[in-house]
Amino acid sequence: MSSTFLTKEGYQKLADELEYLRTEKRAEVANRLHEAMEGGELIENAEYEAAKNEQAFVEGRIQELEMILASARIIEEKDKAAGVVQVGSTVTLSEDGGDPEKYTIVGAAEANPREGKISNESPIGRAILNHYAGEEVNVEAPGGTFKVKIIKVE
Repeated sequence: MSSTFLTKEGYQKLADELEYLRTEKRAEVANRLHEAMEGGELIENAEYEAAKNEQAFVEGRIQELEMILASARIIEEKDKAAGVVQVGSTVTLSEDGGDPEKYTIVGAAEANPREGKISNESPIGRAILNHYAGEEVNVEAPGGTFKVKIIKVE
């Protein structure tokens, strides 16, 4: 099983979600199922079907989170080499001379581009890993190849 890179905050967020799903959400879905079963014909009961689907989703998410957390590798500040883009680094990039954008490189499980967190497995993340500030790097993306300049690595 390969490691999943997570920040301390990302690990805690996923652990909290797992706890919520195991305790509150499971009980909520079980109550919905119980109420739907008492609602009459199960064959024609849309609420029962919806509750069964939600139960399957919740159980699948619980398994997924358990696997992620079991294989998690917490990104420590001491793990980062100075000036080198690694998982956990915050980088400022400029794409083809455009405005600078700031991103934190995280594992896929906690990536959220809207929050400025990009995965080390994404095209940009993969391309800039192990590079330094001042370097220009080619990014191979599904839409084609483009260049980014690494302005700053924190």
